[in-house]
Parts: sequence; C-alpha cells; structure tokens
Amino acid sequence: MALPSVWSVMRVAIPFISVVGLLSVRLAGASQDSGSVIPAESRPCVDCHAFEFMQRALQDLKKTAYNLDTRTETLLLRAEKRGLCDCFHAIH
Repeated sequence: MALPSVWSVMRVAIPFISVVGLLSVRLAGASQDSGSVIPAESRPCVDCHAFEFMQRALQDLKKTAYNLDTRTETLLLRAEKRGLCDCFHAIH
C-alpha cells in the first residue's frame, strides 16, 4: 500500500489546523468578555467624550489667553511707566 504524498496530507492538515485555531480564539475571547459587559445605556457615547475633551481644552485656552493678556497689559504698563519716568527725569 502506498503512503499518501506530503502535499496531499498538507492540503488537509492546513485547513484543519486553521479551523481549530479560529475556534480556540473565539472560545478564549468569549470567556474573557463574560461578566464585564456594561450596558450601552450607562456608557457615555464617543461624541460625549469628545465634547467634554473639547470643552476642557477651550477652558484651558481661555485661561491661557487671559494670563497672556494680563501679562501683556502688565508689561505695557511697565514700559509706559518707564517711558514717563525717563521723560520726567529728562525734564528736571
């Protein structure tokens, strides 16, 4: 009796191993997900997260703009004061 060739055995073995591998991955994934299911109603949607993120970013930008505006105003007042003082000393 002749032994089957390597190629004929491989043609059967490769699909069989693939199917067994896919089934084992599915079963492992199913066992990990059980018990940790959060209902969709209690989870915030992606748009809500994006909105909250953008809202915080806008608040940070407003604070930064206010701080820069305040610093600019302070520097301008110092420059004006220095200019006035220089003029005052030059006159006297």
